[in-house]
Amino acid sequence: MKLVVLSCLAAVAIAAPQSQDVIPVVQVLRDDRQDDGNGIFNYAFETENGIAMEASGTPGSQGQSNMQGSFRFVFPEGNAADVRYIADENGFQPQSDLLPTDHPLPAHVIDLIRMTEELRAAGATWDEQGRRLTR
Repeated sequence: MKLVVLSCLAAVAIAAPQSQDVIPVVQVLRDDRQDDGNGIFNYAFETENGIAMEASGTPGSQGQSNMQGSFRFVFPEGNAADVRYIADENGFQPQSDLLPTDHPLPAHVIDLIRMTEELRAAGATWDEQGRRLTR
């Protein structure tokens, strides 16, 4: 009987899923924090795998926390992502070469916008479907 129980336990142990994804332990190289309790704070941390973040904050004019700072991480390909930001009464404003930007308008679109502005200045109006009503 003991042999049967031991055999069953061994079979269960062998059949248990084996983790292939071992998460590495990453050391924290820097961890600085300061909070005065009045809305003014600073913090910065950095890890050995290239992740870093720092921020400072002050009370905002509308009761919010105004912050500015940066963060960095490394893509699996090895290149670094750097983002700087400001967050205040005007919202979150990130800056980075990684962020998409608007494409410039083609010349014909600029011409159409200019022509529309000229027509509006001359008193032209349009309905909801975009049909011109007056000249």
